[in-house]
Parts: sequence; structure tokens; C-alpha cells
Amino acid sequence: MTTTGELADFALAVSYDDLDDDVREALKKRVLDSVGIAVGAMDAEPVAQVRETVTDLESGGECRLWGTDRSASPVGAAMYNTSLTRYLDFMDSFLAPGETPHPSDNIAGIVAVAEDGGCSGAELLTGIGVAYEVQAELAWNAPVRDRGWDHVTHTVLSAATGAGAVRGLDREALRCAIGIAGTAHNALRVTRTGGINEWKGIASANAARNAVYSVALADHGMEGPVDLFEGQKGWMQVISGEFEVDLDPGCERVFDAMTKRYVAETYAQSAVEGVVELADEYEIDPGDVERIHLDTFGGAALIIGGGEGDRYAVETKAQADHSLPYMLAVALIDRELTNAAYDPERIRRDDVQTLLRTVEVTEDDELTERFEAGEMPAVIDVHLADGTTYRVEKDAFAGHPTRPMSWEELEAKFESMTSERYDVARREEIIETVRTLDEHDVADLVALLD
Repeated sequence: MTTTGELADFALAVSYDDLDDDVREALKKRVLDSVGIAVGAMDAEPVAQVRETVTDLESGGECRLWGTDRSASPVGAAMYNTSLTRYLDFMDSFLAPGETPHPSDNIAGIVAVAEDGGCSGAELLTGIGVAYEVQAELAWNAPVRDRGWDHVTHTVLSAATGAGAVRGLDREALRCAIGIAGTAHNALRVTRTGGINEWKGIASANAARNAVYSVALADHGMEGPVDLFEGQKGWMQVISGEFEVDLDPGCERVFDAMTKRYVAETYAQSAVEGVVELADEYEIDPGDVERIHLDTFGGAALIIGGGEGDRYAVETKAQADHSLPYMLAVALIDRELTNAAYDPERIRRDDVQTLLRTVEVTEDDELTERFEAGEMPAVIDVHLADGTTYRVEKDAFAGHPTRPMSWEELEAKFESMTSERYDVARREEIIETVRTLDEHDVADLVALLD
């Protein structure tokens, strides 16, 4: 039976010296991807609202709020900096059959704790490896989506475990931190159903904040419910049902994280890639399109295809990046899907608003089975008014665990996110610092994020 003791023992058993070189490299890639996405989100209005809230409520602390000259406590920095890494919906994901959390949601909070503690890059990477392993095991073995809970219910546990390890908590304090986090901070799925609003992009930041706060409380002696999982009215009875995890101190679950190629919800990646390929190959004129039909797997149809709310009423970014009709329509018209697709004026234009209403999304049982076996399948048919039909079938996308991005591809993504803010010299310095993070202190990286 899974217990807080099992998670604590696992975290304390992980050593950077024992991690395989490929695991270390993969963890560094996760950091670079997250930092780039964070820089790209620095001008977003909801992120600014979080920043203003944090700075208004806090008067002390020495953790940098990325992209500013301001600082906050580790708790405040976790809230703000995680909002940066998450808001654009360009972050990584675990493609578990019943849950699709975003493990990069753990990174900024752990960075804040590591920065506050004067930790080395190796210590930071170790904590991130711990968090990725815990979150993946929860996603695979204890999915909570169908029970009405949001996936950040996992994040608060994984982030607390990783942050607690970086903070240097002993076994009992770490058990208490996990117990506090998992008892007090469970999030409802309503965040991502019905009429989606901007909290969708901020909910994981709140989870990271709560995780870091739970760690701080435990470090100052606060006892927590260490029978979190198995206790009466505990996590297994109320949240997840019974489950077991198999935590590997080698932290190889990081290899199961996908990297997004397009600024779009996770389950849309293969479909978007496919429709862009069709538009490019056949030079499709959007005005000639009569309808677009997508056969997809159950999770995609449920979350972004209309199963959890109307996905044709699209007026905001939060609605657009969770609408398959919008994402496929704008990708066919623009032959790409970047941040520009979510500009309010772009969302409201007649071309995409007209085309998105021609998109049909159908769940296919065979594709659902293929997804649960590790693929991300999509079959797209673009029907033209003259009777011509173009089809593409996908089983994965660039960035899927079966087609992982290289350093060069990640650097290109990083530069696309950061070129308007940082010059070439600064971008190269950040990339090199991340690639050699185990030779630096965390402060060296954070100092570059002004």
C-alpha cells in the first residue's frame, strides 16, 4: 500500500551521483523547456495579475520573480514563476491512459526552494527528478480525472516531495509535508470543464505554492497527517481509490514526458501537426474547405472535443487552447500554431470563427486503445467544396516520447520563446548554464532571468 513513508524513503534514496547520464540530460532538457516557456509568458495579463498579487501581499524574501527586479518568499516565487511556466499551455505532459498531468508544473517551485537554500544545480535536478517520478506514478496508477478531481491534485504531492527533498527535510518532516499537502490542497475538475476561464492556466501555480508552503510548515515543526493515503477518510477513500506506486530512484520516468511542438493542449498535438502537414502539402485554401473531420481517442474528445463543455464558443485564449475546433481551424489557416493564434483579435476574426464551426470531432474506440498503448493517434480528413478529400493519419508527433526532441530542437523552441526579450548572448548563456547546470549553483541560472 502506498504511504507517505514510501514517498519519503524514495525521495531520500535518490542521489544525483547515481542518476544515469541520459536521465541527467533529460532533466536538463525539462529545465530549458520550462525556462523558455516562462520567458514567453512574461507579458501575459493573467500572469501579471499573479505578480501584482504576490508583490502586494509580500514584503520580504529573496527569491527572484523571473523577468522582474523583484523578489519574494519561496512560496510567492513558486506561485508567480509556476504561472509563467504553465500559462501558455506549451509545457510538457505525461501521457498516462487515465490522466495527463504536466510535470514541468513542479519545476519553478523546486527552483524557488533551491534558490532560497543556496543549493547546487545538481541538488535542484535531483529534486526535479523526484517530482517527475512521483507525478508519473500517480498519473499512471491513481488517475483522478474521472472522479472529478483536477490533475494538479497530483502536482501538490509531487512538488511537495521534490521540494522537501531539496529543502533537506528528514524522513518524518518530509512525511508531514506530504501529508499536509495532500490533505489540504485537492483541486476540482471544474477548472477544465464547461466555460473555461483563466484559472485553468494558473491552477498548477497555486498547487506549487501550496506544496512549498507545506514543506516550510513541516520544516518548522508542523505535524501533518502522515496516514494521508491509507487513513480513515484519507486520499485513497476519498480521492483516488486504492493503488500502488513503483518509485525508481533512477528517476527514469522523465523519459515518459512529452514536449509540445505547438502552443496547444496536449491531446491536440498530433492532430494539429497533421492538419498543418495537409495544408502545406496540398496548399489548401481555407475558403475551399467544406468541413474538417477528426477521429481521435477518448480523452481528446472528452476534454477538448466537446465532451466536457461547448468547444465551439471560443472568445478567449483559455477557451481557444482547449478547443479542438479552434486549434484545427486556425492551424489550417495559418499553417502553424504559435502564441499569435491566441491574440484576441486573431480569435475573433471571421475566417477562423467560420471554419471552426465546420470541424467535427468523433471518438474512435480503436484510437482510444492505441492511445492507452502509448500512441497519440489522429485521423484527419479535410473535405473541400469540390468533393476533394485530403487525409492524414498520425500515431505521434514531434516531441512525443517515441520521437523526443533533440537539444537542437529544444534550443530552437527556446529561441522562439525568448528572442524578443533576450539578445543572442543572453540566450546562449542561459542555454549553456542549463546544459552544465550540475556545475553551477541555482543562483547562477536565476540571475539570468531578469
